Amino acid sequence: METFFQQIINGLVLGSMYALVALGYTMVYGIINLINFAHGEILMVGALVSWTVVVALADSGLPGWALMLIALACAIVVCTVLNFVVEKIAYRPLRNAPRLAPLITAMGMSLLLQTLAMIIWKPNPKPFPLLLPTTPIDLGGPVITVTQCLILGLTVVILAGLMWLVNHTKLGRAMRATAENPRVAGLMGVKPDFIISTTFVIGAALAAVAGLMWAANYGTVQHTMGFMPGLKAFTAAVLGGIGNLAGAMVGGVLLGLIEAIGAGYLGDLTGGVLGSHYADIFAFIALILVLTLRPSGLLGERVADRA
Repeated sequence: METFFQQIINGLVLGSMYALVALGYTMVYGIINLINFAHGEILMVGALVSWTVVVALADSGLPGWALMLIALACAIVVCTVLNFVVEKIAYRPLRNAPRLAPLITAMGMSLLLQTLAMIIWKPNPKPFPLLLPTTPIDLGGPVITVTQCLILGLTVVILAGLMWLVNHTKLGRAMRATAENPRVAGLMGVKPDFIISTTFVIGAALAAVAGLMWAANYGTVQHTMGFMPGLKAFTAAVLGGIGNLAGAMVGGVLLGLIEAIGAGYLGDLTGGVLGSHYADIFAFIALILVLTLRPSGLLGERVADRA
């Protein structure tokens, strides 16, 4: 049971990071029906920018939490500007094009950002400095670190703030109106281009937070680190219901739990044939089952029917 509860904690932490990235996927899809496959690379850029800032300030004498805050602020600025530029250059000209065109463009942007990151930061993995206390907190058997507590707390606060933003603010109403019908929203005083760009910016900020948390939790960064979290986060968004903010959160947490519990027991289930590094198969088996039994996701797809 101790192992089981430890894997539950690990799954919640992993699922929280997936959920932060999945929220960016689902917001963009909910408004313009675009799957931004370059979103995982925004996480990667956020992690690498954070690493650069932390290493540059390593001898400044600042405490770890201050370094993390500074690194997070810099990562959010860089990622939001980058995603704004990507939307303006790569996606906006294709907004009325057939769906295949922006999809291929998104894949191309993903490869381009990976290549640029490899040129700027070099291809070798880099250790991420320890910024918070590493002594684990004993929960009566299972343990959790301060970094993991921070990840869980941040995810809850961010989701609550995002739900409030979308459902109870003027910007949120404009986002929902743009999702319903951009042309009619424009006649009512809403600026669809501004709203869409703002959605990309918010998604990039969430990915930057996830990138720093991923780097702090796993202790390493490199230019390819965004691909698998991005793919898993997209899976989580589909699992919960694409376009549904609560669904992205539920899908991310559920995916993390499935993966963590699968990694803990996969060796026993297969008699040692498969190790914990094969845990990814559980995530995609779960996705196949959900899409087969409930194609709209667990909480249902929320995408407006445009007139």
